[in-house]
Amino acid sequence: MNYSRREFLKTAGMTTLAGVATTNYVLASNNIWSLNTDTLKVGLIGCGGRGTAAAMEALNADQNVVLSAMADAFADRLDESYNTLKSKMGDKVQVTEPHKFVGLDAYQRLLESDVDVVLLAAPPAFRPAHLEASVNAGKHIFCEKPFAVDAPGLRRVIAASENAKSKNLALVAGFCWRYHLPKRETFGRVLDGKIGNILSAEATYNTGELWYKERQPKWTDFEYQLRNWLYYNWLSGDHITEQAIHSLDMMQWAMGDKLPISVTGSGGRQKRTDKKFGNVFDHFAMVYEYEDGVKSYFFCRQQADTAPAYAVELVGNKGRCIVDCRTGRHEITGRRDWKYDDQTKFTDENAYKNSESRSMYQQEHDELFASIRKNKPKYDGDWMVKANLVALAGRMAGYTGQTISIQDALASNEVLFPENVSWDLKYEIPVAVPGINS
Repeated sequence: MNYSRREFLKTAGMTTLAGVATTNYVLASNNIWSLNTDTLKVGLIGCGGRGTAAAMEALNADQNVVLSAMADAFADRLDESYNTLKSKMGDKVQVTEPHKFVGLDAYQRLLESDVDVVLLAAPPAFRPAHLEASVNAGKHIFCEKPFAVDAPGLRRVIAASENAKSKNLALVAGFCWRYHLPKRETFGRVLDGKIGNILSAEATYNTGELWYKERQPKWTDFEYQLRNWLYYNWLSGDHITEQAIHSLDMMQWAMGDKLPISVTGSGGRQKRTDKKFGNVFDHFAMVYEYEDGVKSYFFCRQQADTAPAYAVELVGNKGRCIVDCRTGRHEITGRRDWKYDDQTKFTDENAYKNSESRSMYQQEHDELFASIRKNKPKYDGDWMVKANLVALAGRMAGYTGQTISIQDALASNEVLFPENVSWDLKYEIPVAVPGINS
């Protein structure tokens, strides 16, 4: 971890992490894109389940939007996604055969087409290159989380996000809870001081095991790993970065998006030890410390038949707050008790009913496309990279067993994702051992 922070801030021109972003987004005032009422063309990069769902949400966000191009490393996955989208969205899917791009360079060919908006939903390791290229191509962007699996990749993302801002391109992050109306209301009250100064916080993301794809005879080592990307830290960032980052982002949100100064913790591979699970851990436990001495306690695991938890709990000097993603509980207790009640937000019954039909995933795209239409492209870059940095620092602490400063995490030169990948790549990273890895 010897990369100079001063050098990084100089070379990347990065001011994002120097201050605290207290708003959810910044609206750009100018626009380099000639906006009118013409059809917006969408390109999908990464045609898995999340990408397919994002494409549907994009097509539902605006009456005059079509899907015109698709890209994926695998033809079978692209075809499955196309068939699903065509059956559900009909004429809004206008992807001709020449605009179905397959291969590791498929994203580049898609970006050379005339799409206006791109949806980045390939495995996380590819996100820095995809985001960088999308910004350079002048496209508006929906970018799934996480954004990088290592610090060098995150520095590319930071630079690309700053470039998107300077070009007045929309950049909406796939942190869906930031677009969930109950959480906006609840965390908004926390940030308004309804529980006073936060004294401590706890965040959890404890869940079961996920999917796995059996190896087929014709698959190379790289294809097998790419099709099971969840279980390889150089493709996913490990589950603290790939999945549990949602809870870390909510914790960041509640803390006003200020960065902790350090993290100490542990992690390991206790139950999910079969070789098919690659080199990722199955649990992490972290303590993040902030400059004012406040500590946040974070726990995540992916173990079958264990108790689930997916919540953020805050203790302030004037009250407490709990946000539970599993039960839907959004509650503040203290000097003035409060619970979120969706119906109190609307005076018109039809407005209430309509709100229920728009999920947080849909809300992301509704706001993205509305901002493009209004010539005020939405920008999530300031806070989205901070959550990714906090997750990377936590993984580093878990892998090494050491206390990791946020500055050292940002400056780390450890590369997980190799610069050049190909179908004949043979690449193995051993399972980390705390106290040995550094």
